[in-house]
Amino acid sequence: MMPHPPESHSMRRRTLLATGTAAALAAALAVPRLAAAQGQPGRRVLRFVPQADLALLDPIHSVAFVTRNHSLMVYDTLYGWDAALKAQPQMAEGHTVSDDGLTWMIRLREGLRFHDGEPVRAQDCAASIRRWQTRDAFGQALAAAQESVEAADDRTIRVRLKKPFPLLPDSLAKVGTHICAIMPERHATLPGTQAVPEIIGSGPFRFVANERVPGSRNVYARNDAYVPRQEPASYMAGGKTVHFDRVEWTTIPDGATAAAALQRGEVDWWELPNIDLVPQLRRARGVKVDILDPNGSVGFWRPNHLLPPFDNPAIRRAILRGIVQRDFMIAAAGEDTNLWRVPYGFFAPGSIMASDEGMEGFRNPASIDATRRALEAAGYRGERANLLASTDFPVINALSEVMGDYLRKVGINLDYVSMDWGTVTQRIQNRGPVAQGGWNSMVSWTAGSAQVNPAANNLIRGHGERAIFGWPTAPELERLRNAWFEAPDDAARAQIGRQMQRQCFEDVPYVPLGQFFSPTALRGDLDGMLKGVALFYNIRRT
Repeated sequence: MMPHPPESHSMRRRTLLATGTAAALAAALAVPRLAAAQGQPGRRVLRFVPQADLALLDPIHSVAFVTRNHSLMVYDTLYGWDAALKAQPQMAEGHTVSDDGLTWMIRLREGLRFHDGEPVRAQDCAASIRRWQTRDAFGQALAAAQESVEAADDRTIRVRLKKPFPLLPDSLAKVGTHICAIMPERHATLPGTQAVPEIIGSGPFRFVANERVPGSRNVYARNDAYVPRQEPASYMAGGKTVHFDRVEWTTIPDGATAAAALQRGEVDWWELPNIDLVPQLRRARGVKVDILDPNGSVGFWRPNHLLPPFDNPAIRRAILRGIVQRDFMIAAAGEDTNLWRVPYGFFAPGSIMASDEGMEGFRNPASIDATRRALEAAGYRGERANLLASTDFPVINALSEVMGDYLRKVGINLDYVSMDWGTVTQRIQNRGPVAQGGWNSMVSWTAGSAQVNPAANNLIRGHGERAIFGWPTAPELERLRNAWFEAPDDAARAQIGRQMQRQCFEDVPYVPLGQFFSPTALRGDLDGMLKGVALFYNIRRT
């Protein structure tokens, strides 16, 4: 079967954008300067443009990465991944494990305090772990092995297990959504589906709630009471030393406006610039461009497994079989093949779990006509299906446009629903029918570091309504995932990886669209940026 015609949707889109980018940027540079506040005189202020609007503030209530980034400023975690993705003590001073591996005693560092001045107690931590476990896949794996988590005293958390769980620190250190954010017990006892009433953590920044302007502005002040660890900063681990008094987040949906603001020095850091504007930013005086996450990002199409037509696995398989990952990567990251990788399966290349199992489909995708026939054979009869598309998140918007074009071409009766990212993140929590605000499919991306194994990869879970949005039911995937936790060595884990990938091509919990490496752009006088996600400690102005 022949692949899609050479002139794909993403290539046409790229050509149009290339011809219009220079004019748009020139126009943006000519408009009046941003009216946003530029900080207080005499104070060290970092002005930041986030990847999308911060619509939801609670890290357990929301799966959005922009919420995760906000949470990593305000909240701290018991453990943190270092640059090698190894769990290191963070709020924890250390831990001991009983000889049988069934009792963990985690000791808190001395002097930890929440932003309201109250001490951080083991009771707060135990309640925070339990709340996190109601929402996070890795946390749920720990909960399944766990008998109890409680406070032995004010500084000691006791975790009793039914069976050994050596990955306990890794689960508490994970950087993908949801992070195990430590919050006051009064907040941690709320259901994970209910947002906390105020944002109080013990992290290096305080959230300045009275300066929040939804859809536009969020402000963080340095937590002067925060005591960093003594080790050098390494990703989420080590000493979180803050060099700015304030960090001001300004949402700027229009890429040309954000680029102009960065070049004029009105903002200091643009997290994810539109890929079409990156060449101009590389040439701009006083601006530098770097890769934010060396582990990359993974685009994906997520169907809702609860509603027709995508509750039918044969329909999902037909859609996957015709996907041309290259089209999506050009839309997300441009023509430079150094900025993306295809074919890409269900686990990160280079990880123990990655394999070539089933990858022939991505190497030789089905033609449009063949995909139409496969959909008809699978039982698709023209049912209306929506695709939620975020217009204010450039990368997701680009991926969504390519997906929408593909679905129309293969014969899906598509309702392309454009909305802002904040609304998308709220709507995908709705399990009801489309007529009651539900949804059929959406496009987003996740961190490559979250796909190194099935514990970190929330999208691969197949436990129905307990899974994250999309709610796939895939018993064999769950069985294999559980076997991974019991595997005695890397050889056994690699074999399970092959089996899980083979099963993913059958069940299609989601469709991977490729791995891309997103540039970030910042003023040339900023130094010390840590790689991985947008982190606001260690970075300084030289």
